[in-house]
Amino acid sequence: MTESDLDLVWQWRNHPDVRRFMFTSHEIQWEEHLSWFQRVQSNNDVRLLIYEINNAPVGFASLTKNRHETVADWGFYLAPETPRGSGRKLGESVIRYGFRALCLHKLCGQALAFNERSIAFHRALGFKEEGRLRDQHFDGRRYHDVLCFGLLETDPSFQKMDERL
Repeated sequence: MTESDLDLVWQWRNHPDVRRFMFTSHEIQWEEHLSWFQRVQSNNDVRLLIYEINNAPVGFASLTKNRHETVADWGFYLAPETPRGSGRKLGESVIRYGFRALCLHKLCGQALAFNERSIAFHRALGFKEEGRLRDQHFDGRRYHDVLCFGLLETDPSFQKMDERL
C-alpha cells in the first residue's frame, strides 16, 4: 500500500458493510486514517498490502508482527461489490506472502463471534480455532466474544494451498 491508495482504502473501510464487522466500527475521519497510515508506515513490523485483480485494486490486508519476528496477526477486507471468490484469492495470496516472503512460522487471526462469514473464511483457509475470548469486545452497546485462529506454515492445509499456487 502506498500513499496513493489512502483515499480508496479509507472509502472501503468506512463502507457500512465493511465497518460493521470491524473492532473499530465508527466512521473513521480522514485525519484519523492519515495518522494511522503515517504511524504504521514507519513500523517495520507492519506490512500494508493492496490486493489487485487484473491490475485493479479490490482488497486490503495487513500483516503485523507483534509477538515474535515469525508470528504475525492479519487483518483484511474487500472493496464492496467485489466479485465472488475474490476473498479466497486475497486470503491465499496474503497467506503465501506471509509464509514465503516474510518467512513467518504462524499467522493469527481474530473474528467477532457474530461474523459468521469471517469464521467460515478462516476455517476454509485451514486456520484452526485456538480459543474464544468471552465478552472481549465492547461495541458501545454490548459485549461480543472474539474467536482466535492460527495457521502454521507446517500445517497440511497450507502445504496443499502452497502447491496449488
